Amino acid sequence: MILSGRIDCVREAERAANLLLPVRLAILDLAREPASASEIAARLGQPRQRINYHVRLLARAGFLRKAGRRRRRNMIEQRYVASAGAILLAPELLGPVAPDWTRIGDPGSAAYLIALASQMEQDLVRAGARGKPAEGGKETALTFKSQFSFADPPQRDAFVRALRQAVVEVIARFTSPAREAGPSGIYRLILGCYPYPSEPSSSSRPR
Repeated sequence: MILSGRIDCVREAERAANLLLPVRLAILDLAREPASASEIAARLGQPRQRINYHVRLLARAGFLRKAGRRRRRNMIEQRYVASAGAILLAPELLGPVAPDWTRIGDPGSAAYLIALASQMEQDLVRAGARGKPAEGGKETALTFKSQFSFADPPQRDAFVRALRQAVVEVIARFTSPAREAGPSGIYRLILGCYPYPSEPSSSSRPR
């Protein structure tokens, strides 16, 4: 299933299994622009026959699509391009062992926030699978991101209290109870705040 923004949400275990080799992920990365198996093999330093096998498998699974042909010496090569700009493995693939926020007792823990983020992914994937048009024909998801710091723990605690109060007030002012959902349906709001880790150093391309 492809969400807007060209994200391929993989919900089937068989399709997911086709991805989980470093060389196949490297192929998909290089196939953001049309390329043949021999071109990809040259860039990865791998035998053409080996890369051609993986390219054909990825094409059968729907991760690559044909993108024209080109003549190279005395042969015609098929070129391929990635079917989507990014791929997401749906949390539902893990079934009963997927993160579940209802089983985590501490709402202030990182585990709780991770589980909520997983729930959000599942909700959006299901909404995309239904293909139900949003009100007015536009997407109605809201995203807000910010980065900041605190001088000390008391300032952080005061921020949390003020933010919680402000959000509750805005919800009460502009929305209706879920049981009284109107034509636009029910919305879920998740707010998370966490320490921002430093960016990892770039690693070499997988083989």
